[in-house]
Amino acid sequence: MQENGLVVVVKRDCPTCVMIAPVLQQLVEQGSLMVYSQDDPAFPEGIADVADDTLLDASYRLDVEIVPTLVRFEDGREVDRTYGWDRAAWESLTGIGDLGADLPAFKPGCGALNQEQDRLAELKIRHDDTPMVSRHVQIGAKEDPIEACYERGWSDGLPVIPPTQTRVLAMLDGTTRSADEVLGLMPSNLDACTVEKVAINAVMAGCRPEYLPVVLAAIEAVLDEDYCLHGTLATTRFVGPVAIVNGPIARQIGMNGRGNALGQGNRANDTIGRAVQLAVRNIGGGKPQGVDRATLGNPGKISYCFCEDEEGSAWAPLTVDRGLAAGANAVTVFAGYGLQGVIDDLARTPEELVETMAASLRAVDNVKKFPGPDCLLVVCPEHERTFMEGRWDKARVHKELMARMAVPADSVLRGLGGMAEGVKPEMAGKTVSKLLPNGLMIVRAGGGAGKFSGIIAGWTPGTPESSRPVTKEVKT
Repeated sequence: MQENGLVVVVKRDCPTCVMIAPVLQQLVEQGSLMVYSQDDPAFPEGIADVADDTLLDASYRLDVEIVPTLVRFEDGREVDRTYGWDRAAWESLTGIGDLGADLPAFKPGCGALNQEQDRLAELKIRHDDTPMVSRHVQIGAKEDPIEACYERGWSDGLPVIPPTQTRVLAMLDGTTRSADEVLGLMPSNLDACTVEKVAINAVMAGCRPEYLPVVLAAIEAVLDEDYCLHGTLATTRFVGPVAIVNGPIARQIGMNGRGNALGQGNRANDTIGRAVQLAVRNIGGGKPQGVDRATLGNPGKISYCFCEDEEGSAWAPLTVDRGLAAGANAVTVFAGYGLQGVIDDLARTPEELVETMAASLRAVDNVKKFPGPDCLLVVCPEHERTFMEGRWDKARVHKELMARMAVPADSVLRGLGGMAEGVKPEMAGKTVSKLLPNGLMIVRAGGGAGKFSGIIAGWTPGTPESSRPVTKEVKT
């Protein structure tokens, strides 16, 4: 780079750069211009000693955004610049009048090659100008990167995307949050969980960069003390994080809250949930038969994420139930089991349908186990329609279900019906409830055909000390 004088960055594949070639020739002949060419060191023709910048290092150092860019240096320091072709600006910067007299007075330039996303990431890495601080693991030339991830214990049992520096940088572009921001300490290792570390696991999970804000919100939720991540890891029960996404962001990133909402086949649903699980594993050390002591587990411990179908529902969304404004972008994380089906093809009134749902809720864990865990009820569109035809909103459904959670203790005593499970004999004559007063959440999701709702049961028998659902707003 020049200590004093002018530097211009151009490329052949730019009509404006081609147009101003005579101007560049004039400035070079006056001995005051160094030319850098981004795509062809033979351009512009007729100018000797064009600097080859096909590797784009000079363009990166100059932070060129548009070509042509003209920069003046004095004593090695930039003092002025202009871009595109603007005769008045070029004459002012060069101190030379009557430049390009036969050219139009103004013509915009073109995008600089160094600003293209893949090239920019490579340049940042080459110039050691990234926000990343995580250790770079070198693998052998003959190692398969996917197999290397398996061997190092970074996988959930399925292939992961190798988290190269280029991929992680691209993922970090999905958020304005600083890469070194600490979201909290990840149990059980209690290692600092940073935005960068979450981004690495999001890459491995197969996320797109625009999913990262949702992943970060879900991670903040599982790190919240109320969620009790260490407890939900160490328990021998079935649970793992279930993430429910609300707000316009779900539609923007292409999430599925309709047919097969809790199943496979949607990249956003599958990879967001998987990223959370991989982060818990790789940052916190939550590995099966280690900290994770689940007796059976459930398939959702690979990924369990969906969005509420707010557009298709007549009910207020979960975010409103959780104290946020309608339309808020948020993630609610719930420590949940696999799905228990609630099938009722015949109910035609809210009263009939709510009895089915209540009976199904009372069967969670064991029909005689009181109290039971918190539950998430996922109501399908056809069942919602039955309630709405009877003018029952979600609040009414919740109230009616909770009323039916209370039963005489005498009906669920230990030993009754030949079952050892049940409430203690001293509870005889009293009333017991399956759920705590705040132990039921309701969301609306699923396909338009089929009277098939579902229950996702929670972690422990409902006590104030157990894991509680946590809702976090999404920060972009």
